[in-house]
Amino acid sequence: MSELRCDPVLGRWNIVETEQPLGPDGFSIERRTAGSSRCPFCYGSEAMTPPEIYALRPADSQANGPGWQLRVVPNKFPALKIEGDLGRRGLGVFDFCNGVGAHEVIIETPDHQQQLGDLSLPDIVNVLTAYQVRSLDLRGDKRLKYTLLFKNVGLSAGASLEHSHSQLIALPIVPKRVQEELRGAQRYFEFRDRCPYCDMLRQELEEDERVVCDNKSFIAFCPFMSNFPFEIWVLPREHRADFAHISAEQVQDFARLLKEVLGRLRVALAEPPYNYILHTAPIEPREREEYHWHLELIPKLTRTAGFEWGTGFYINPTAPEFAAKLLRAAVLPS
Repeated sequence: MSELRCDPVLGRWNIVETEQPLGPDGFSIERRTAGSSRCPFCYGSEAMTPPEIYALRPADSQANGPGWQLRVVPNKFPALKIEGDLGRRGLGVFDFCNGVGAHEVIIETPDHQQQLGDLSLPDIVNVLTAYQVRSLDLRGDKRLKYTLLFKNVGLSAGASLEHSHSQLIALPIVPKRVQEELRGAQRYFEFRDRCPYCDMLRQELEEDERVVCDNKSFIAFCPFMSNFPFEIWVLPREHRADFAHISAEQVQDFARLLKEVLGRLRVALAEPPYNYILHTAPIEPREREEYHWHLELIPKLTRTAGFEWGTGFYINPTAPEFAAKLLRAAVLPS
């Protein structure tokens, strides 16, 4: 029999199959295909992107030319633009404003064939450092209230280009999903005087049933109330609301754990498409006792359909305990 499981932060319920959970063979997984011969993120194509905002390159190489290790550029087709005024206004019962914000692309490697999990540990550290640097830099713009960092891999996960990259979108409002997390975490904190994510982390470590891997600074686990099969959360052991305040040592540990998580997913699910989203506190300059930044990684194995849209419940055909067991058992290349 399946179980109904509740998210202690959002209060949202999911249906989780625990009796006969689906394993990797139960899903139809979209595979990567060969890229086009002209990729705007490869060496020699720098003119195909807007001028770089941030780059790691040798001192003797020219900006917006080859030789770089990592580049950050404005999105050529941005969801929001940095220029202009917000212009908040009303029209009867409706409120609206101009599409002001920032939309940037973090090109993680010049190698078209490598994905994030293939990169060396120092290269993954560079990617996470770029996330931090760009997040902090955009805080100088007082119009912006929230910075969303995310990665899409594979067509079914929304990636329009195969070359390994992440995206950053800075918004002039705090998204509804983030507001729900903040309110739910605050309710839990007011009742128990503890951060719900810290409690979740402690329980996962004590039960040791859904943990995938961990190190000195981070733990990766399949959450009890997983929305999706093989969903993985990565939490820092130290309570911090804001990802941008991560230390250099923690960046190293985060990179190490992320590389292992991606390696285990690749082995267990034969390189699935996926999304990951970095959940962090709003830009406002205050530390939140009730919130805990984290990364949520979702392999694209199922589709959201009428029941999910109609109820807000998700049907997860793979119990997280079973998923974590398979991921732990994945044998990584030496």
